[in-house]
Amino acid sequence: MKRLVWIVVLLGLLVGCATQPPPKAGRYDQDQDAAPVLAPTAMAQLANLGNPQVVDLSPSARGNPATYNVWGKEYAVLPSSQGYYEEGNASWYGSKFHGRLTSSGEPFDMFTLTAAHRSLPIPVFARVTNLANGKSTIVRINDRGPFHSNRIIDLSFAAAVKLGFHKNGTARVRVETIRENIEDFLLEVGDFDDLSRARSARNQLEVTSGAVVKVVKLLGADVYRLQVGPMSSGAPIERLKALVATLGLGQVDIRPVE
Repeated sequence: MKRLVWIVVLLGLLVGCATQPPPKAGRYDQDQDAAPVLAPTAMAQLANLGNPQVVDLSPSARGNPATYNVWGKEYAVLPSSQGYYEEGNASWYGSKFHGRLTSSGEPFDMFTLTAAHRSLPIPVFARVTNLANGKSTIVRINDRGPFHSNRIIDLSFAAAVKLGFHKNGTARVRVETIRENIEDFLLEVGDFDDLSRARSARNQLEVTSGAVVKVVKLLGADVYRLQVGPMSSGAPIERLKALVATLGLGQVDIRPVE
């Protein structure tokens, strides 16, 4: 009889645990995130994911209030994404949030190229460049965050892998919004007959612009040039042209990425 009573009590406890309300499903109620455990071949596939196609997007019915409040702080959503350009720290989010709803109402998929931003209207496409290694990707911003003052964008795990900082957790990046049919361009600067002078100018331009600069040799001539990019048209290119003029590096030749 005593054994039967204990079995009934135990069953009651188990049923009680199963019927407890689920934990909060909010993205920011998680204590710790984690990377998925993937085979090397799967990681290689993420590192080489093709960019999403940039198309015109209508603002989401969710996630675009004029202002919103998180952790007692108020944030404002920008009226337009046009011309947005910023440099700062990026972080990433992964398996703890996989499948949870984003601010736009879509389930978060850590294996796609998406991101979260505090103020850009969603959804919107942006090019994110890791300033430490020059790696770049296009992401579709469809979520809100990160709500840490020292970060400007929160990338999916896949985007972090593609940019080469998933093991570090954070990276210094450049974020530029892009629109449909906006071409990428390569910029070529200077004419140097001495390789050491070209390398010195490259280092100076990299430090002052934050862009990735390569030294290239012209075919059939002992002449070296500095190649910058790819970069989107508009403000980024105009900013670089002004900097090149300030450094006295001559004219900027611009050509589309083939």
